[in-house]
Amino acid sequence: MNILWVFAHPEQRSLNGSLMTDALRTLGGLGHAYEVSDLYAMKWKAVLDADDFGTPPAGRERLFVGAAQERAYTRGELSADIRGEIEKLARADVVVLHFPLWWFGPPAILKGWFDRVLVQGLGFGVKAPDGRTRRYGDGGLAGKRALVVTSVGARLSGFGPRGIHGHVDEVLFPLLHGTFWYTGMAPLAPFVVYGADRHDTADGARTSAALGERLRALPDEEPLAYRTEAGGAYDGDLVLRPDRAPGRTGLQVHLRR
Repeated sequence: MNILWVFAHPEQRSLNGSLMTDALRTLGGLGHAYEVSDLYAMKWKAVLDADDFGTPPAGRERLFVGAAQERAYTRGELSADIRGEIEKLARADVVVLHFPLWWFGPPAILKGWFDRVLVQGLGFGVKAPDGRTRRYGDGGLAGKRALVVTSVGARLSGFGPRGIHGHVDEVLFPLLHGTFWYTGMAPLAPFVVYGADRHDTADGARTSAALGERLRALPDEEPLAYRTEAGGAYDGDLVLRPDRAPGRTGLQVHLRR
């Protein structure tokens, strides 16, 4: 398999840096090919702006981001750093996003990677032959799988079903469902390191071993069973039909049981 490992942590000597080093060694030992986008080391530009899109059309002053992205994407005029990441994405069978959970989301530099790389015509706004928009299981990145590797300072209990921080699956829903699944990538269950700030050397070794086991199972791991938009589960207003998860509400209704 080909893996794209997108790493978003400013310190290579951190627990996350150590986990990535061990994980890449494991992937290589298993015979997988991998590429790394270490966003901080790359000094990745996190802010989307007009400089991403080459020469604007004559006479147009207002920036329409989606249209500008798609035009530059189809013409090969996106900035070189974006083109490079899209080329890595094209080669990947599995995309790993590895980051610390800050303020219940990824660091800004990784959000900027989404904004700039998952452009209209690739990550969203992709049309099927019948004119419908392909999304939620059928986007431009369909056929790929995606894994979140993240660390949190809190203990597992605080991210449990009744934990004060919210269930971790729901905290990560915008990424798993709204980024991966929306673009067509099939999300795998996230690998979450709890109590990361309390890890000592022995804890780090156990966590690294656990991540290694996940990676060994990667070729056969089944993704989360999110419902597809085009599969008939949703009505014309994109609301889940009453006969699916009857009487239930909340984010978990979008998972098939």
